[in-house]
Amino acid sequence: MALLKTIETQKNGKHVPDTAFIHSPLKVKLINAFANPFKNAIATARTCYSSKGIITDEGVSLEKHAALAKSIYEAGHHTTLQHAHFQFAIEGVSRHAIWSFLHSHPFYNSEQVSQRYVEVKNGSYVVPNFENSEAQSLYQSEMERVMADYHDLIGLLTPAVADAYFERFPHRKKKSDDYQKEIKKKAQEVARYVLPVSTTAYLYHTISGITLLRYYRLARMADVPSETYALVRAMVDELLRYDPNYALILEEPLEPESYPEAEYIRTGNAPHDIAHFIHEFDSDLDGNYSKLVDYKAFAEKTLANSVREVMGKTEREIGDEEAIALVLDPGKNTILGETLVLTTETKFSRAMHNVHYTFRKKLSHTADSQDQRHRMTPGSRPILHMQLRDDTPDFETPMVVKTASQETQDRYKNSIEQSWKSYAKLRALGMNQEFCEYMLPNATNIRFTESSDLLSLHHKHAMRLCYNAQEEIWRASVDEAEQIREIHPMIGKYLLPPCGLRDLAHVRPICPEGERYCGVKVWKIDLNEYERVI
Repeated sequence: MALLKTIETQKNGKHVPDTAFIHSPLKVKLINAFANPFKNAIATARTCYSSKGIITDEGVSLEKHAALAKSIYEAGHHTTLQHAHFQFAIEGVSRHAIWSFLHSHPFYNSEQVSQRYVEVKNGSYVVPNFENSEAQSLYQSEMERVMADYHDLIGLLTPAVADAYFERFPHRKKKSDDYQKEIKKKAQEVARYVLPVSTTAYLYHTISGITLLRYYRLARMADVPSETYALVRAMVDELLRYDPNYALILEEPLEPESYPEAEYIRTGNAPHDIAHFIHEFDSDLDGNYSKLVDYKAFAEKTLANSVREVMGKTEREIGDEEAIALVLDPGKNTILGETLVLTTETKFSRAMHNVHYTFRKKLSHTADSQDQRHRMTPGSRPILHMQLRDDTPDFETPMVVKTASQETQDRYKNSIEQSWKSYAKLRALGMNQEFCEYMLPNATNIRFTESSDLLSLHHKHAMRLCYNAQEEIWRASVDEAEQIREIHPMIGKYLLPPCGLRDLAHVRPICPEGERYCGVKVWKIDLNEYERVI
């Protein structure tokens, strides 16, 4: 099969065609940047030792100070490289690469097109070059089949979504035609579970200079080294076109064999070992999406002490419950009712940094892609194929699918099982593992451990206990809040959605979502009464 398109990367001054993909719509463009980013890194370094005040970019001579820049970099003093940021417009990157690489760390900002709200167009996926005609034909036909399933499922799911929607908004049923667009969006939000992780996205992605240097050094990391290398190489090319001076400290990517997990990747896991891992992990979850597995035993005392220390007070003056309320009750800490998140800056709120929780979680690939956007609640995501069995589909089924017609349920299940069979067949043909993974559906389960301090978890729950939040993340957040209530009731009772916090803070309107109001007065019901289908 002839190459439809190649990605060009630049290495050692030469353009080298990357034939890893038969079709890749990847486009990368540097949109915004500091005026003199590399000079600024030197200027900030010199300012640290300046007796004459601030050193400006204009006060830097690259000929004179290049050695300083290199020596500081090699010594590991990298804060100077954090000042300059670069905003990239990226198109045609797979959801799998975004999950595995771009969003797997905390030091970025992204705004990407949402599969929840924007219907995916036919052909919006990467096509790797298998160099095997049977595999190539199978992959292409399966991509087309899954895209057809996705569009059909939007229609098939619409009746079940409409039933749930008008049960929540009964007064809107009289003018049902006015809400068909919103109902369709909720149907496509669920239908997207059958889409392959090869589906592409477009996004703005902003990172600092040091993060981009790290990207390049790690560009051949599992799970998708071919795509991430092509992506990062294109980002670095844009950087060097804008400011060639970064070449002074740019290190070439590590080889795949350099990573500590390389030997485990090479040998792989036997099917029975993976089955044992999945059974052990899922049994430990006790039916939860998220299971609390570790925490500070004296968290409430620690939090109360931290609050008292802010004011120099003793326990005799302010008891534990009162101290905790001062930081967590929006009626007392009215900062919690602010739209602009101010908790990382205020004295009382920072006391929440001293309390920590750890959870084991199981989410679909598509849900975890959103969950990881909460960058301050980091987790240890897996090398995906090390958790997957070729012969056993392992996937999530959204609640609305379970309430839909039998035809819809069968279509959903059959689509995913067919994708899994095709994934297994590509593996049996001996194809490159990273290329096989592009066949996997968004519904594929991912198992990992995630930790957070209370300050970050409080913010996450304020966003994800909202009924508008993605269903799986909402269910995981409900699990977490309930379990924290059991062990730390003085803390747990304040883990609430935004409407609950605003109600306690006497902020109006209670729901901040405006026309996106979920239709349920969540602030009036207890956590153990939370229930939803869509």
